[in-house]
Amino acid sequence: MTTHFIALEIDLSELQTQNDVIAKVAEQLQPYGHPLRWAITRVDRDRQQATVEAVVTRPAAQL
Repeated sequence: MTTHFIALEIDLSELQTQNDVIAKVAEQLQPYGHPLRWAITRVDRDRQQATVEAVVTRPAAQL
């Protein structure tokens, strides 16, 4: 198993509740692996964008 640092942006314009934000972050991180932790580290109110930083795990590549 390997760990990876991921940074991505999510669009907040259509999200209404805290649960919507959590679901959107989980959806966006899913292709990268299993999140160990994540945090919203920046919010751009003008652009309605949030920067999310996460540490994810995924199986080691098989040789």
